[in-house]
Amino acid sequence: MMSQISRDTNEETPLQARLNKLTSSIGKVGLAVAFLVLVVLLVRYFTGNTKDENGNQEFNGSKTNTDNIVNAVVRIVAAAVTIIVVAIPEGLPLAVTFTLAYSMKRMMGDQKLSACETMGSATTICTDKTGTLTLNQMKVTKFWLGKEPVIEGAASSISPWVVELIQQGVALNTTGSVYKTSSGSEIEFSGSPTEKVILSWAVQELNMDMEQLKQSCILLKVEAFNSQKKRSGVLMRKNADGTTHVHWKGAAEMILAMCSSYYDASGIKKQLADGGEREKFEQIIQGMAASSLRCIAFAHKQVSEEENDDLKKLDEDNLSLLGVVGIKDPCRPGIRNAVEDCRHAGVNVKMITGDNVFTAKAIATECGILRLINQELSSGVVVDGEEFRNYTHEERMEKVDRICVMARSSPLDKQLMVQCLKLKGHVVAIVSGDDVHALKEADIGLSMGIQGTEVAKESSEATVLG
Repeated sequence: MMSQISRDTNEETPLQARLNKLTSSIGKVGLAVAFLVLVVLLVRYFTGNTKDENGNQEFNGSKTNTDNIVNAVVRIVAAAVTIIVVAIPEGLPLAVTFTLAYSMKRMMGDQKLSACETMGSATTICTDKTGTLTLNQMKVTKFWLGKEPVIEGAASSISPWVVELIQQGVALNTTGSVYKTSSGSEIEFSGSPTEKVILSWAVQELNMDMEQLKQSCILLKVEAFNSQKKRSGVLMRKNADGTTHVHWKGAAEMILAMCSSYYDASGIKKQLADGGEREKFEQIIQGMAASSLRCIAFAHKQVSEEENDDLKKLDEDNLSLLGVVGIKDPCRPGIRNAVEDCRHAGVNVKMITGDNVFTAKAIATECGILRLINQELSSGVVVDGEEFRNYTHEERMEKVDRICVMARSSPLDKQLMVQCLKLKGHVVAIVSGDDVHALKEADIGLSMGIQGTEVAKESSEATVLG
């Protein structure tokens, strides 16, 4: 990834490329016009149709002084050369530059002029979801334990053993933290938006004490969240009895694929067969995702001493599903109108997200990016990141214009899409807060601070790179 984004590129801006092409064309026309002017002026002069400043005929056959003839011819040729050399090839870019400099002078101090001119030429906007199309104000609105939903405030009905396992999976398998103020009345959460909302839910609904849990266990190994695998895991040992446990957290469908059993609310472990039982859980996850929820699942396994000896890799097989939470992130007000404004202006909007295909489709439909719900899969409008990555170059180039939503994508998938769009002649704008590799490839990157409607209606202001 670093090797692909570290190269220096001094590419022309779209306006510069258009001006250079137009200048070349106008230069050829100017050459023809200058030649025509030269011929006409010479013919008029030598046929006696031109007069000097005194009103006398300039050319009068053999009576005309040779010096006067030479001077007249030089003057006529100079006029034609002026058209060729100065007026057209240099005058057009100069006039445009002056216009831009005058109209955008307040941005010159921040060196944003080239970004403004590029944004005016944008034909495609590739945007992520969280915090861009949505408000980034997440809340856990659904919690499924086993095959039953748990009503908010009903955590007391869950087996204490299952609650403890979920608390461990939240408190130990996270990059966030919980901080209690000195008064103890307020609790502050830090970390990524997803981490914060899960920690907040666990504290409020499951009465989780993060500090106590950390003191009661020893972390043996941590596998950080991976944008390819969409999950993170920890290996921990309980101080009380010395037992060792693996906890995984991540995209619900991927965690489900690692499980062979599940816990119900009473704490009974039940087998998860490959047939009907597993399909029911898949339907639960798909139903939550279709309601615009991001689905995060928790899984657990107690490992033996023999399995614990090898710390190179966390156990990923035969886990027990603890539960699935659904996180709601409302769309920005006016984002649908903004997308529609872009469409009317001839600018395509594509959503590229790490969420699963059902969540991505739901959000894209809510935002107006998707309109034909029943045709998007068959027509290639919605694709999976891995599917797009595995296309041949020719297939990607053929299908990239048609794609509106790419789900379960990695940062490199977004970079690959931007490269394909640019090869097809698009001027690409990226709206993203973290994908610097895609921003490096794009013609322009839009700041995360810009509101949804402003992206469409005031895009000339959106000039902050990275």
